[in-house]
Amino acid sequence: MNTQTTTLVLGGTGKTGSRVAEQLKAKGWPVRIGSRSATPSFDWEDAATWKPALKDIDAVYISYHPDLAIPGAVKKVGAFTKLAVENGVKKLVLLSGRGEKEAQDCEELIMQAGVDWTIVRCAWFNQNFSEGYMLDPIIEGHVALLAGDVREPFVDVDDIADVAVAALTEEGHNGQLYELTGARLISFREAIAEISKATGRKIKYEQVSEKQYRSMLEEYSVPEEFIWLVIYLFSEVLDGRNESLADGVQRALGRAPRDFSDYVKRTAATGIWNARN
Repeated sequence: MNTQTTTLVLGGTGKTGSRVAEQLKAKGWPVRIGSRSATPSFDWEDAATWKPALKDIDAVYISYHPDLAIPGAVKKVGAFTKLAVENGVKKLVLLSGRGEKEAQDCEELIMQAGVDWTIVRCAWFNQNFSEGYMLDPIIEGHVALLAGDVREPFVDVDDIADVAVAALTEEGHNGQLYELTGARLISFREAIAEISKATGRKIKYEQVSEKQYRSMLEEYSVPEEFIWLVIYLFSEVLDGRNESLADGVQRALGRAPRDFSDYVKRTAATGIWNARN
């Protein structure tokens, strides 16, 4: 059991953070969850919560909710990073996003912080289909998105957590930028078709215009901040710039990334995509 290094896991109740925290605890590494519901609490919107959360912390897993592309995120990550280093943090692991200028700006801040660092730059998560905003449309049998035939190398969140934990607990990952993708490129239409086949359910995929998509989200009272983010990601980041595979999982873990089909089979078996009665 490691009793020397305590890790603050920001977003410790989210998709990646919860898995990172779970793995660290299983390895016997002391963990502090960084979330509004934790004690002490951590809130990106309240800088007064940052220092108490950093007390006696040696390493930090930094994930920013909902995305580093959100206006103001770069400034907050920079201010937090500076405070973390001033309070004795020796290692920073950043969850970053592919093809986002703001994410790359945050990467530079981490790299220049003067402590050990690892960047985990990720493609679109597999789990957005089962643990995010696409879950309800899949259950309803009609997924309407802006995305056309542009392909994305969807990456499994469990791979992301494996890489982040390796960076936090093992030697050899300092100063590394790992770009994580899945094993192959597929479009959103093809992804939904795989989910449809695995569940034995008819799930329609429809490409809609930005105006139609915005109206649909507003009808469901989705917050404007989230509407802006999703439209930005689909209309700009999904313009083909990320239509390539990277070897980050192989470099960090010495194995191939999990395939999207494996994720679909595992998730379909849980019944989460079944139609509601």
